[in-house]
Amino acid sequence: MKNIIFISLALVVSISYAQEFSEKQIKTAVSEVTVFIENAQVTRKTSQLIPQGKSILKFINLSPFIDAKSIQVKANGSVTVLSVNHQQNFINKLEKQQEVTELENKFESIGKKIQLEQTYLAIIKEELVFLSENRNIGGKSQQVSVPNLKDASNFYSTKLTSLKLKEIERTSTLNKLRKKHRAIMNQLSSIRTKKEFPNGEVIIKIDTKNATKADFEISYMVRNAGWFPSYDIRAKNINEPVELVYKANVKQDTKVSWKNVKLKLSSAEPNASGVIPELQPYFLNYNSLPPIYGKKINQVSGLVSDDSGTLPGVTVLVEGTTIGTSTDFNGRYNISIPNNAKNLVYSFVGMKTQTLPIRNSIMNVTMEEDAVLDEVVVTGYASEVDDSIVSRNSKTKKKEIKIRGASSFAIPITQIENQTSVDFQINIPYTINSDNKSYTVDIDAYKLPAFYQYYSVPKADKSAFLTANITDWEKYNLLEGEANIFFENTFVGKSILDVRYASDTLQISLGRDKNVSVTREKVRDFTSKKFIGSKKEEARAWTISVKNNKPQRINMVVYDQVPVSTFDEIKVEINQMSGAKKNSITGELKWEFQLNSKKSKDMKLQYSVKYPKNKNLVID
Repeated sequence: MKNIIFISLALVVSISYAQEFSEKQIKTAVSEVTVFIENAQVTRKTSQLIPQGKSILKFINLSPFIDAKSIQVKANGSVTVLSVNHQQNFINKLEKQQEVTELENKFESIGKKIQLEQTYLAIIKEELVFLSENRNIGGKSQQVSVPNLKDASNFYSTKLTSLKLKEIERTSTLNKLRKKHRAIMNQLSSIRTKKEFPNGEVIIKIDTKNATKADFEISYMVRNAGWFPSYDIRAKNINEPVELVYKANVKQDTKVSWKNVKLKLSSAEPNASGVIPELQPYFLNYNSLPPIYGKKINQVSGLVSDDSGTLPGVTVLVEGTTIGTSTDFNGRYNISIPNNAKNLVYSFVGMKTQTLPIRNSIMNVTMEEDAVLDEVVVTGYASEVDDSIVSRNSKTKKKEIKIRGASSFAIPITQIENQTSVDFQINIPYTINSDNKSYTVDIDAYKLPAFYQYYSVPKADKSAFLTANITDWEKYNLLEGEANIFFENTFVGKSILDVRYASDTLQISLGRDKNVSVTREKVRDFTSKKFIGSKKEEARAWTISVKNNKPQRINMVVYDQVPVSTFDEIKVEINQMSGAKKNSITGELKWEFQLNSKKSKDMKLQYSVKYPKNKNLVID
């Protein structure tokens, strides 16, 4: 009903416009695209002959996901822009991509063949039932001769063999058709949604005193596009630099393909709030409870689906970061989670974007259809042009990148370093289809001098983690993202390259190294509990051992802790800590040393706790 009312109003408005304005429909191609972490800014350009007086220029065949508030129009010459409006045409819908049309035709053709094979199978099964029910020849009182019995047996055997072979053949053909049918269905689901989308349109009213040829440029923000960074980090051994490959994962499903456009990747977040946060009062009283911290979740996996089944190509982002991934053809995803992350954002074309708190390591999500496109909104905006996104005081660096899976030649880019963001400008035309597929772009590759150190907290995890510590990392313009880790030419897993909290040194975890063994064992002979007057004393002792099984010397740091007293009546005394550095505030102990190949090192930790004997303490 809303659409019918709108169409009627649109016809009335268009008739009144026709009395005063001459209208011209304009088809344009996308010329420039700036892809942000979320969304993209699309620019179209055209030259038009404009008659004298007032005119209406209707730019058609645009994306249905335009943010109307972001539309900007620039016109040169003596043209005056009177107004800019945005609308969605539900009558003239966007044409389907040729690939989608071809796949749909194949899907329908194979579906008919499946029905035909099912019919043949049903007929064969009816014949088998008929043959089985009529195996008896003659009546109960009728004698059957040997020749008749032989003839009947031969007929039954020949007919049964023929029908069974046909059944096997038809069943095999049917299974192959069903497999091909499912493959086409999966391919279709990855490049289109079930909904038909309207034709986005921008209507510009202009006025000119004389007939002229004018150049027009329109730009707007569009949803269902974005990119996120990822990395390949390779360390051949602990004596050579770290090789870091900086990659961009770009995809879009705006329903309009970007053919041979001037493409730019930007780290800016145009939708991020610019409101300065404020501290809230922290009121402390005797009825308040201390904070409760749950177990940290560093990896989340799950299944994303809708009412009809699983959804491939859903974008999953850690809220407030550029860490992201996409669901595979089975709708499954896996993403690494940095510390202090709170929410995951799930977005997919035609579906409502969901922001969900990270509470479990497995998060299955059901997407709901977005009803926003079922209603039509026509809004008018001024024609001012905002060039705030372009930095006038930017530094430019010339670099080269390679497009993975597209070509083997180097593509020149310009890296533009703004005050608050970094842009990567591809200097040759590039194409990204509206197919919801992820295009991987190798932005750059670096060899980074690193200081390698093994890190272990045996109280929490008896593993040695190799870390690469990199200085001067700021000049590489890195963003936080997932990283594939390769050590000694072997894939060892995924990690997080998180630059948000890095200081002058960026620490990259290269994963566990089983060639460095760490143990932490309680010494029973020194573990005791005794009473001394009005006091109770408990003692604890631990032995921490590190063995280097690698062929070279390593740098090692080991952490442990002792309890910290918060009351004067509780006394903590450290009897032995093997030269560790102690943090008196947190009780943290740190051993930092070098360990030669095939050598071991033992560290002793002994402490005692004295407290009133009428009190109870849980001592580790």
